[in-house]
Amino acid sequence: MSATLFEPYTIREVSFRNRIVMSPMCMHSATADGVATDFHVLHYGSRALGGTGLIMTETAAVTPNGPIGPGDLGIWDDAHIPNLRRIVDAVHLVGGRIGVQIGHAGRQLGLPEQTAVAPSAIAWGPESRVPEELTQDGIAEIVDAFRVAAARAKMAGFDVVEVHAAHGFLLNEFLSPVSNKRTDEYGGDHTGRYRIVREVLDAVRTEWHGPLFVRISSTDYVDGGNTPEDFIVFGAWMKEQGVDLIDASSGGSAPVKVSSFPGFQVPAAELIRREVGIPTGAVGRIENGQQAEDIVRNGRADLVFIGREMLKDPFWARTAADDLRHAIQPPAQYTRYGSVWQRTQPPLPAAPLHETVAA
Repeated sequence: MSATLFEPYTIREVSFRNRIVMSPMCMHSATADGVATDFHVLHYGSRALGGTGLIMTETAAVTPNGPIGPGDLGIWDDAHIPNLRRIVDAVHLVGGRIGVQIGHAGRQLGLPEQTAVAPSAIAWGPESRVPEELTQDGIAEIVDAFRVAAARAKMAGFDVVEVHAAHGFLLNEFLSPVSNKRTDEYGGDHTGRYRIVREVLDAVRTEWHGPLFVRISSTDYVDGGNTPEDFIVFGAWMKEQGVDLIDASSGGSAPVKVSSFPGFQVPAAELIRREVGIPTGAVGRIENGQQAEDIVRNGRADLVFIGREMLKDPFWARTAADDLRHAIQPPAQYTRYGSVWQRTQPPLPAAPLHETVAA
């Protein structure tokens, strides 16, 4: 019996060679102004070489006050495009697909010299600074920053765009009643708390017509916070807006300790998939090939997002295939005919890293 995990998967005519996704994880290795470096080319390219179907970058901030921490990627300036393109080219060279996660840290901004903003002037935790409450003009500027970021993603050649609305960052802060205490049209009930997400998705879709994912925090782990049932409501609206897949993570709205265990977030992906009728990605302590295969074969999610295990093993896809006794093709260069294959391929672009273009 063939492994469902290694069946191709296609969204909007973009095909992934299997159902395995490298989960977005911050590396804090960009330059001070958010430009990707040699590390990113090696880091993401090696996972594609290892057989992963879709590589997701770490969050690329849409504004200068959007990074989660020092060294985060940026996508707020045209100067970011050339080195993002080098990452894309490296992944494509070895048969992978690559997506960029675009987002804004909100009140969890990790740069002390920048001003933190949020839906409400409420600190994330006891030791956190109090952010400035966004005005409606400020909200409009951020919505447009997501739009322009999507345009830059297209110029850089990405295959997928994922909007980051999870982990207690800005869009999640609006969605969650824990952090959104506004009394205008951007707060209150589901409709109000979703409004900025609706505007961001509409704006992104004016520039980006390829596969569009949204990462969510399906559970706040706080009394009065969001639960997976809230995302049946939000998820239905995302589907209506042309979102292709919901990437179901959890937590981040408050500094609470989460008890994790293998597959602990899979039930949320399964619930949303079943009730909303939208493809989902499962993430969180997915540790081996058999576990991943069971998730996709049993229809609990359509893709599996692998984080920590893929940091330990860039060839996790091959390890999973061995676990399932499923044969996959090695990189052509690793076969006896690799030198013949290589002579038919164009080299990677030779432009120096950190090259900039006019804004």
